[in-house]
Amino acid sequence: MPQIIILPHHELCPEGVVIEAKSGETVCNAMLANDVEIEHACEMSNACTTCHIYVREGFDSLAESDETEDDMLDKAWGLDPDSRLSCQSVVSDTDLVVEIPKYTINQVSENH
Repeated sequence: MPQIIILPHHELCPEGVVIEAKSGETVCNAMLANDVEIEHACEMSNACTTCHIYVREGFDSLAESDETEDDMLDKAWGLDPDSRLSCQSVVSDTDLVVEIPKYTINQVSENH
C-alpha cells in the first residue's frame, strides 16, 4: 500500500504525518480519512483551490492534470510547478511526499 508523507503544517499536522493510502483514491480523501483536515470547500468537485497541495516527491506518478484543474490552479495561492489539487490527484502505487501550502484563498472555513 502506498504511503503519503505529509510535511509539517502549522495548523493541520504540526509534526507531519505518514499515512497509508489505497491506490485509486484521491490524496484529499486519504488525508481526510486519516484526520488531516485539509479544506475542500467545493466538496471535491474541482471548483475551487482550497485543497491545493505541493507534491514534492512522486509527482510523475500522478495522472496529468486536466484543463479544468489547470484553470483552477491558476487561481491558487503560492502556485508552483509541483502544485496539484488534492481532490484531483489519484494515488497510484508510488509513495508521495506532500506539502500543504501555508495559506488558502478560502474566505470562510467550513470546518468539514
